[in-house]
Amino acid sequence: MNKIIKEDIHKSPTFMSSLSKVGGWTGISRVFGLIRDISTTSLLGASIFHDIFVITLKIPNMFRRFFAEGAFNQAFIPIYNDFKKNDNREDIFDFLNVMAGFLVTFLFFFTLFVLIFAPIFIFIFAPGFYFDPVKKELSVNILRIMFPYLALISLVAFAGGIQNSHDRFSIPAFTPVIFNVCLIFAAVIIAPNFEMPIYALAWGVLLAGFLQLLIQYFPLSTINMLPRPVLNFKNKGLKKFFLLIMPAILAGGIIQINILIDTIFASLLETGSPTWLYVSDRLIQFPMGIFAIAIGTVLLPRLSKLDVGSQRQKFIDTLANSQSLVIFIGIPSLIGLVFCSEDLIAAIFLRGEFQLIDVFRSSNSLIAFSFGLPFFMLMKVLTPAFFARKDTKTPMYVAFLALLLNAILNYVLAFVLNFGHVGLAIGSSIAAFVSVLILEFILFKNGLVYLKNLNYRFFIAIILSSIALIIFLKFYTAFTDFMIMSQAERFLYLGVEVIFSIIIYFSIARLILGTSFIKQFN
Repeated sequence: MNKIIKEDIHKSPTFMSSLSKVGGWTGISRVFGLIRDISTTSLLGASIFHDIFVITLKIPNMFRRFFAEGAFNQAFIPIYNDFKKNDNREDIFDFLNVMAGFLVTFLFFFTLFVLIFAPIFIFIFAPGFYFDPVKKELSVNILRIMFPYLALISLVAFAGGIQNSHDRFSIPAFTPVIFNVCLIFAAVIIAPNFEMPIYALAWGVLLAGFLQLLIQYFPLSTINMLPRPVLNFKNKGLKKFFLLIMPAILAGGIIQINILIDTIFASLLETGSPTWLYVSDRLIQFPMGIFAIAIGTVLLPRLSKLDVGSQRQKFIDTLANSQSLVIFIGIPSLIGLVFCSEDLIAAIFLRGEFQLIDVFRSSNSLIAFSFGLPFFMLMKVLTPAFFARKDTKTPMYVAFLALLLNAILNYVLAFVLNFGHVGLAIGSSIAAFVSVLILEFILFKNGLVYLKNLNYRFFIAIILSSIALIIFLKFYTAFTDFMIMSQAERFLYLGVEVIFSIIIYFSIARLILGTSFIKQFN
């Protein structure tokens, strides 16, 4: 095995050490993200202005799945590790410089294209806005301000992919904090001085992109991996990259079309629906970001190195342990969000223009999303197993099936059965469940998942811990009218609830499993 790969595998930080860094910074980012959402919803409420803001922001965020932490890094990291395996620094630098040159050039022209044809993109993403002249004009203006953020955050993600491949996870995980701080500053300090506060939020997004890119200079310089953009389409690494990224783009494209369909449906529902879904999704993203996305971030470069180093059994064990950890965290997260949905949303968002009816509507979609949470989380662990082995086609096919299923379910549940925005959340959860089943079956057929290795003691621990958690939450929430409390009382009440929930769940699990469960991840 190559010397560099050996060192990367054996001398790199432990899985749990890397995960704690990513999860810790991601957790801090999610806290600031909640403060950001409190600030924006308090400022705009579940109004058409907030609907326009969240849907318009989805457009650059959709494309960042291609050019940033999505398809780009899924293709880039395995190839980059191949270059590290060959231990030729000149080839490594040439590859990085060419990748930087390609990314900068493509993003410049793509951004210019979207700025020119912004009305067409509003028509595609939010037809419910396009045919209203006032909504259309405002949406187009906001999109033109925010869309250059895509180019900036894509370069940020490229820098993060380089750092992650060198087991440097802290700065990439910290970077989103800057975005949230900028939006909080814009909403609280700047927006009140604007006749239309939504414009302050849009400029805040663009400023965040510049600041996020700026701080990448120092960590890249520290590891002497600062790219210098060069255009050279003959580079062998770039050719490999194109071969891998096309299926990844198609897979990512299918996933984003899925999001697009959800967005279109939401824009056609009653005013407030995009905001209610957004609020629900933000709370779902909290455990997703701290645990599932953090695990996936650490897992992709680690599995890629194990694959390059031909360590199949360690690859299998790492994947199995990661799935176990996700299930261990995902189940109590599901239970907590279902039982505390109204309480959480009221404590966080019930202020300013965000009203009590918005709490109830958001709570309904949060419960629907919650039942899909373990499967959303597992998707973040399963897909790196394919990308690490340079298999970008399988996730593409599965994503296509999920797209068809989600589109059908969205239409039937939201419009035919008249579940409205809750139907969209239910459809997403069912599609995630089916996707996980298919991916698990494929990994099983490929010998990367073993049913015989199932730890029945582990599942017994989860079942008993979950039952105890449900009993506690049922009784804790049964005798209290949360809505009549003050904000301070609500946070105190929730704080006690969360602390006791964690103690009950993990104490029972510890009694059954001992310390072996945590130790296995290192």
